[in-house]
Amino acid sequence: MTLLERIDADLKEAMKAKNEQELSTLRLVRAAFKNKQIDTGHPVTEEEATAVLKTLQKQYQDALADFQKADRADLADRQQAELVVIRRYLPEAMPEADVEKIVVASIAALGATSVADVGKVMGAAMKTAAGRADGNMVRAIAQRLLGA
Repeated sequence: MTLLERIDADLKEAMKAKNEQELSTLRLVRAAFKNKQIDTGHPVTEEEATAVLKTLQKQYQDALADFQKADRADLADRQQAELVVIRRYLPEAMPEADVEKIVVASIAALGATSVADVGKVMGAAMKTAAGRADGNMVRAIAQRLLGA
């Protein structure tokens, strides 16, 4: 079952269960997929769908941080619940130890020696991780290893 099929099936289940929180989140996800399809001019692929979900996850995490900073617990709770729904469809994230191994290998392969090389290292590491690593984690590890 593809990602799109899973989301459609879960959307139907949320409708039957009258789970408004999950239903609204899945509708937003489907709308984001439709927007991507309009932008690209072809049906959304699995890779594109995963990229859309990661973008949504990042947006929701940023909004959650803003709500928490503003002491808006009601909005933060809703955002957290929506984030849980989105994360169900993303591939499992790599453990930090595995990400660090990838960053170390990228540093060695590129011959990176200074903080100025963090961008190159991040690019190589993110490509190797194939979307299973958080960019902020990769950047933090690269900066730490390169002496920032």
